[in-house]
Amino acid sequence: MSMDRPDRLAAALRERDLDALLVTRGVDVGWLTGFTGSSGLAVVGARAEGGLRLFLTDFRYLTQSAEQLDEGWERRITQELLPAAAQALPGPGAGAEAPLRVGFDDAHLPVKDHATLAEGVAEGIELVPAGGILEGLRLVKDPGELERIRAATRLADAAMTEVLGRGLAGRTERDVALDLEFTMRRAGAQSVSFPPIVAAAAHSALPHAEPRDVEIPAGTLVTIDWGAVLDGYASDCTRTYATGELDPRDAEIYALVLRAQESALAAIRPGASGREVDTVARDIITAAGHGEHFGHGLGHGVGVEVHEGPRLSQRSEATLAAGQVVTVEPGVYVPGAVGVRIEDLVIVTDDGCEVLTGLPKDLQTVA
Repeated sequence: MSMDRPDRLAAALRERDLDALLVTRGVDVGWLTGFTGSSGLAVVGARAEGGLRLFLTDFRYLTQSAEQLDEGWERRITQELLPAAAQALPGPGAGAEAPLRVGFDDAHLPVKDHATLAEGVAEGIELVPAGGILEGLRLVKDPGELERIRAATRLADAAMTEVLGRGLAGRTERDVALDLEFTMRRAGAQSVSFPPIVAAAAHSALPHAEPRDVEIPAGTLVTIDWGAVLDGYASDCTRTYATGELDPRDAEIYALVLRAQESALAAIRPGASGREVDTVARDIITAAGHGEHFGHGLGHGVGVEVHEGPRLSQRSEATLAAGQVVTVEPGVYVPGAVGVRIEDLVIVTDDGCEVLTGLPKDLQTVA
């Protein structure tokens, strides 16, 4: 864990004219404190040094929190986290001219929990919607985070290589998906980034198809989307494989998606907008007559969550910066016929991008 994260958060709070922030979402608590348990809250004050750094958890994590949090955090053990957090917020003090402004994550805090907070805070404390602060801080990864994502990607690549060695044709989609998940876990993955997607033939036209107990036939395309979580960080990749000689239509669509994907990769650089990079791939696919068959955004950020900012899409307002990690994953999905998606995970660098995914992208045949 980077030791300056609470200080970075304090600086962001000062920019938002907030006196403190209540951190309740698990991924944010973990990123900020290093705690990996399932029950914890944090309160951080806006003072740069020596300010409030309070962590609350329950008895189950007495030992674990002591091991994982550094000495800068004050720990409190309680069975009622939200009421205890509300009571722990310092009041504005006698003679204060304005209420103490305490932010909370309005994007993820349930209404019931907000009511509990509001009932418990001292007079003179104003609860202020402040969702997105930590997500913003998490956008640019530090060197340690980047290495963890690289390691997760290497693990996922190696697992896929092993699974492909056992073949695709004649196996069910579900069998391949389970094999891939178990292979990643045996190799050391904490978990999968999401349940693997394995979809063959016309079923691959569903971008988020669920693997079926249906055998993969020869002479078709199989789309596989998978990722591993290692040391708290996720990977994400998609490859589409042939299981024999293809219909010329399918081979043509594969070549189109590959061209769009490689062109979009070439457009990744600091200062490029998420919309601009999406447009590069989308214009190629649209010009080939498949614009209506590319219905999702080009990519998304990856880190402690497999889907986070920045987004690469027509609705994105993001501007890329060095140290961000994004997917580049155009696809063409023709209902009832075929689907192709090719996805790499990349780090935005000072002059372009570093592609983390190591598996080949020229069309591979796996019998």
